[in-house]
Amino acid sequence: MTMPSPTTAPATTPPAPAPAGPAAPQPEGLTTKQKWQVAGAVAVGIVILAALVAAVVFLASSPAQAAVWRDIFIIFMALETFVIGAALIVLIAQLAVLTNLLKHEIRPILESTNETVNTLRGTALFVSENLTEPIIQLNGYVAALEKVVSALGALFSLGRKK
Repeated sequence: MTMPSPTTAPATTPPAPAPAGPAAPQPEGLTTKQKWQVAGAVAVGIVILAALVAAVVFLASSPAQAAVWRDIFIIFMALETFVIGAALIVLIAQLAVLTNLLKHEIRPILESTNETVNTLRGTALFVSENLTEPIIQLNGYVAALEKVVSALGALFSLGRKK
């Protein structure tokens, strides 16, 4: 047995991977669209922060205006509470409808499906006991009879040759 020389590579070695060049660019961070989105989000955050600082300065310098804005904010919160309460009432009503649907429509469908599966199970058992098993037994008897006939035929053919 000869060993291959170290200078020759065996024929089964896979080719070396191609160097990553212009044909296979590597992903490098964010795309231009994503960079614009991040810059926009940062700009919006800065604007909101500046507006909050300006509002605090304005309200601190004018207590009467602060009281008016406080009252408007309280009214807004009360309206929001009413909207959330109405949404909860609608949610509870939808939950009741879903419960009714499950109880009166889905359960009968599941019971009917269960009954169908039980019927199929019984049919399969009946076919197995009354059709498949007798055919298998008959095939066994026919195979045994075939063996007996071939053995008797071989025995009688031997007796005639003598």
